[in-house]
Amino acid sequence: MTDVSGACSVIATALGPVRVAMRGEGAPVVLLHANPGDGRDYAAVVPALAGRFRTYTVDWPGYGGSPAPPEPAAATAMAFAGILPDILAGLGLRRAALIGNSVGGYAAARLAITDPDAVSALVLVNSGGFTRQTALTRAVIRLKGTETATRSLAGRLSRLYLRGRTPVVREMLARDAARRSDGASVAVEAAIWRSFTDADHDLRERAARITAPTLLVWGTRDPLLGRDGGSARRAMPRATWHPLPTGHAPFAEDPEAFLTAVLPFLARAHPQAPRT
Repeated sequence: MTDVSGACSVIATALGPVRVAMRGEGAPVVLLHANPGDGRDYAAVVPALAGRFRTYTVDWPGYGGSPAPPEPAAATAMAFAGILPDILAGLGLRRAALIGNSVGGYAAARLAITDPDAVSALVLVNSGGFTRQTALTRAVIRLKGTETATRSLAGRLSRLYLRGRTPVVREMLARDAARRSDGASVAVEAAIWRSFTDADHDLRERAARITAPTLLVWGTRDPLLGRDGGSARRAMPRATWHPLPTGHAPFAEDPEAFLTAVLPFLARAHPQAPRT
């Protein structure tokens, strides 16, 4: 079983305790996973990142080592974003580079908008917040936002949006399938999906306010958010665009290609980062 083992910290937040795994030394890089998922999703790239940076791999509430909020059905993408400042403060970080996938990308981008001084660099990976809602997308979100559909699709939908079959991806798929029996995790995932139609989840107009150096690493074969890369590029014309022929999680599906793009980008943002 691959993991992101290292020292761990538990941070108190408005949604309950959040587990964060830490490795390496140097400038801080915080990794934020998708819904569903957990910090282990980054296992293929954490060793290389930790060789140059101090990595902090977060488990969102309801996933990995973080318990679900007291009311799991009340979880939203906006609530996850809302506790990110708590997490950084609890880690003693006034400023960090953020790598965010899907709902993790939404949280990272929103912090870069609301508190520019807190974000030294931003890597958005098939990020949420850039979907143009239509009647069809709203209908899909409403369906997926039911706990019945979420439980039924656990371990199935992920086989469609994760295109590669690396060891880490296989473990992600196994963890996703195992969640069918975890009522709290299912409730959190469904609630997060329901929040995607909220007007506050749409970052397309606000993203132009991001001043941090930004890299868009986008899996173009992702059936969920692959096409949203175009919206993200239009919203952030100064960002660097780096498409990859993967699904929803390029860092797990093609870690070498992901690191080839991300390591030089972070090194430019933090030229003092040590090399090992």
